[in-house]
Amino acid sequence: MGRAPCCEKVGLRKGRWTEEEDEKLANYIQANGEGSWRSLPKNAGLLRCGKSCRLRWINYLRADLKRGNISAEEEETIVKLHTSLGNRWSVIAAQLPGRTDNEIKNY
Repeated sequence: MGRAPCCEKVGLRKGRWTEEEDEKLANYIQANGEGSWRSLPKNAGLLRCGKSCRLRWINYLRADLKRGNISAEEEETIVKLHTSLGNRWSVIAAQLPGRTDNEIKNY
């Protein structure tokens, strides 16, 4: 009925990322920048799909990600923006540098 998940292709890994995979992904992006996520796994020597690489980078490996609890100021911003924008988490996250849309949604 629908499209097959991207990682259903033969030979692609699913599940937990290894430190070696994280290092390959980070090194490739630092050297070449964010570009075509579809071709990145092959070019970086990873047996992952492009979507998996993109999500790993955006949600875990980017250098500008903030770790830890959301501050009172960030909480105030989230509540205020949610009141005016509704559940548009990526738009709200764009106003909070270093925070992901998923992190904001799950707060």
